Amino acid sequence: MNILRSAARWRNVRRTLRGSIGFVPTMGALHPGHLSLLERSMNECDITVLSIYLNPTQFDNPADLECYPETLERDLELARALGVDWLIIPDYDEIYRDGYRFQVREREFSKELCGAHREGHFTGVLTVVLKLLNLVRPERAYFGEKDYQQYLLIRDMCDAFFLDVDIVPCTTVRECDGLAMSSRNTYLDERGRDRAPKLHALLTSKLNDEHVAVELARAGFKVDYVMTRAARRFAAASLHCGHREIRLIDNVSLTPKAISEQPMAKQETP
Repeated sequence: MNILRSAARWRNVRRTLRGSIGFVPTMGALHPGHLSLLERSMNECDITVLSIYLNPTQFDNPADLECYPETLERDLELARALGVDWLIIPDYDEIYRDGYRFQVREREFSKELCGAHREGHFTGVLTVVLKLLNLVRPERAYFGEKDYQQYLLIRDMCDAFFLDVDIVPCTTVRECDGLAMSSRNTYLDERGRDRAPKLHALLTSKLNDEHVAVELARAGFKVDYVMTRAARRFAAASLHCGHREIRLIDNVSLTPKAISEQPMAKQETP
């Protein structure tokens, strides 16, 4: 695996590469969900590029940024074992050499769902993704459906700005009990981890959105929203673990076939 810590060096390398390029942007703390994106890229593209960049502009709460798990050595081992071709680890001064003066803002859908509760979050996401896509210049970029609102916004941004890249949605990978894989899951204490799968269980139930929210509250969640749009149910809710509120998000298609096809992680998966 080739590792570059310089965006400028990558741009020189990029000019020499031939064949289709698949790209998986991450903030690190890799888990089986990330690995599934990389595997799909490796199956569909000649070259797979992974980026690890902890993007500060998408954190509406500075405490979340400070506590975000950084597991770079383990991430390197996982990516290398999988067979990733290129890993880019840029720094803030390269990504935001403009000092975040230029930003990508979406005025409608980014204000709903998670956007209604995390001011500026999607502006940070869209801005950094646009920068990374322009830097890597892939044919395909892979994003998990757990962050389905994010996927839709990135897809629409690329269409609006005529980016020649296919934004590929990848099915959410789940723990055996249904909990969606997320770096945030590492924050859950034992009691929180026991309760967390209730989110997915209720989203896939026959209850309406209002009743799902009520049952989540009864199970100890602080509910931000439960909302159905275009046959997909979205939710965000927090669990109190120690001195922290751990915010979990999930979404499911309400078609029985789509729900049954969501893959579960094996117990031994790292």
